[in-house]
Amino acid sequence: MSYDILAFEPSAVTDADFPAWWEVQSEWPEDHSYNDPSVTTANLQAFYRDLTQIFPPMNGPGVPTDDEIRQAPELESRMTDYSVGTSLIYAAFAWSQAREARTVFSTLAEKYRVAVAWVSDHGSIVRP
Repeated sequence: MSYDILAFEPSAVTDADFPAWWEVQSEWPEDHSYNDPSVTTANLQAFYRDLTQIFPPMNGPGVPTDDEIRQAPELESRMTDYSVGTSLIYAAFAWSQAREARTVFSTLAEKYRVAVAWVSDHGSIVRP
């Protein structure tokens, strides 16, 4: 199990429509690699760039090399599984990282004006 958080473009969906929208999105229906941050919006790309400086990706571009992990062993515990869609970034963190992930996610969401759904925390939504 993981600690899951979703960042999304605020204009993509209303709070009322969110459950149905998320049900469709979580089927990963878009015709692209979900490891490619270039498919998403500019705000979410910037959000992702900053987020992956602290929580590097497990897959796709930017995965730490074996040498980088040997030089900074704590990187391995912070590696995160991301899925990137055209209007969202889904992050699955290790539970040991939940507190820091929540803090960093909140700070960056405010900075880049993206909405957040606290998937592992009963799905509440915070908008800019």
